[in-house]
Amino acid sequence: MGAEFPEFRLGSELATSFTATLTERQGAQVERIPVPRRLVDWLDIHGLTVDGCTEAELERAKQLRESIHAAATAAASDEELPPEAVAVINDCSGQGRAAAMLTSEGRREWRLGADGAAVADALGVIAADAIDMLAGEREGRLALCASPTCRAAFFDTSRSRSRRWCDMNTCGNKQKKARFRAAKGD
Repeated sequence: MGAEFPEFRLGSELATSFTATLTERQGAQVERIPVPRRLVDWLDIHGLTVDGCTEAELERAKQLRESIHAAATAAASDEELPPEAVAVINDCSGQGRAAAMLTSEGRREWRLGADGAAVADALGVIAADAIDMLAGEREGRLALCASPTCRAAFFDTSRSRSRRWCDMNTCGNKQKKARFRAAKGD
């Protein structure tokens, strides 16, 4: 991966990790998949290796990402899911041709498409993961990062379900440092 691009923020949940390809949503936004090759790289890291990506597929991926973010934000705020976002998520889920495969080590892998791994297949897996999360099929809850510049949606699986930051190593530490500096009068 090229040094000219920002590093990926990798979460434990596929769908919210995908929404983290755009960060600092309320500040100076950081686009982590600005070109098709970066989407291919991100998918590969998550076991969704594709044969390639076009500009149109990248735009569709960004549309799915923003739809998942909008739906997750609404769910975290106990609001009705936006119908446009639901339509995009459902469409991407229905377009994908992926099969879950069990490895001999007892892990799940994805086999994308019978005639070549396409971006639509990978997006279908991400959309299905988002549906599981949004439909309450998992232990945990959707929450929004407490950082005023981030506000990323994340899936909180902590015992108390009271996590405040999408990632303690980034947003949590930034906020703690800011509070410390403010307390010292810097």
